[in-house]
Amino acid sequence: MKKIILIMAMSVLLFSCKTSSITDKKLDRTSQVAIKGNWTITAVTYPGSEYIKVNSFDIADSNCFVGSTWKFISNNNKGEMALTKYDCPVFSSPITWFVNSNGEFVLKVLDAGEKAKKVRAGYVLQVANQTENSFQLVDKINVGTKMTAVVYQFQKAN
Repeated sequence: MKKIILIMAMSVLLFSCKTSSITDKKLDRTSQVAIKGNWTITAVTYPGSEYIKVNSFDIADSNCFVGSTWKFISNNNKGEMALTKYDCPVFSSPITWFVNSNGEFVLKVLDAGEKAKKVRAGYVLQVANQTENSFQLVDKINVGTKMTAVVYQFQKAN
């Protein structure tokens, strides 16, 4: 009898503990609406960039993202991104995205026709220095056991 009560108590504890997820957090609608529109990455900077190559979003070298075009639609959290730089891989993809209440930008790069709920991998970056015409996304990467900030500078397209 004691074993049954102990097992029931343990199962109640296990099921009552809810894990916290990035995707479960409340959205920051103000930041999302401010990001809505067409943007271009004007710079990608990080300490040691002259020595270290960063493969951004598992797509291409971070330098290939300078000049890339991004379209963000805030009412359905969809969009598109495309690499446009000469001597870089040709890449274009639909995306889904949102900004949570912690200022975290959650991004999924999709294959054509793929539903976002089928994609389990994504990227979480920090939104920084947001203005009407520019904002930054900051990614944290591990370089030789040291966390390094990779900053993507976005400028509103005309």
